[in-house]
Amino acid sequence: MIALGLDIGSVAAKGVLLDGERLFTCLLPTGWDPRGAGEALVAALLAEAGKCREEARVIVTGYGRVSFQGADRVVTEISCHAKGVAKLLPGTDTIVDIGGQDSKVIRISQSGKVIDFAMNDKCAAGTGRFLQVTAAALGLAVDELDNAEDRALEVEISSMCAVFAESEIIGLLASGVSKGGIIAGLHRSIGKRVATMARSLGVGGQIAFTGGVALNRGIQRALSEELGQPVQITEYCQFVGALGAAMLARTC
Repeated sequence: MIALGLDIGSVAAKGVLLDGERLFTCLLPTGWDPRGAGEALVAALLAEAGKCREEARVIVTGYGRVSFQGADRVVTEISCHAKGVAKLLPGTDTIVDIGGQDSKVIRISQSGKVIDFAMNDKCAAGTGRFLQVTAAALGLAVDELDNAEDRALEVEISSMCAVFAESEIIGLLASGVSKGGIIAGLHRSIGKRVATMARSLGVGGQIAFTGGVALNRGIQRALSEELGQPVQITEYCQFVGALGAAMLARTC
């Protein structure tokens, strides 16, 4: 059997297929249909690997996991991220994951067993959604933020509520504050928010930063500075949950 892991998030759906030593990945926008996004992932991965659905064991995780039909098993994001990080970044004991709708910190053992975790899923603060709202207020796309920041002109963003932060940004722009300085302040505010959550669990010796927001170098820097140590980024940072799900599919 081949192993297929799906991580259907609120913004992006990620898939990993493991066939022996071969690894295939696919990322698609979730859109309004998590179930359809998951089915599209399965079809794309099977086609790339030259396999049939009957050959695959599928585990699904993420925001849209309850919508997907036909999975062999549904597993929490916490467990899948722990498994994926233990494989990709051995020695990690703390995971910081920032997704579209929530941010979480996970403490794990060397084998990838979850020891403890904390999650912010009650508001947009410190999530990809917060970045989307504030980027729109600046007239930029989310993936333009890291290159547009100006650390020398960093200003403090006092509100972490997405609605109030948007109003604050509009006011700062109207008063002539540079976009680059505002962006640096946004990155700093997210770094502080997530670092506070991490410290509540106790920060270990090696920290992995996962999720789509981990691609933002400004937030990488801010988080590292707030935690007082480097954060590790893997090229598969968006696929950690899907990889963990695929690894679990090999054993179920």
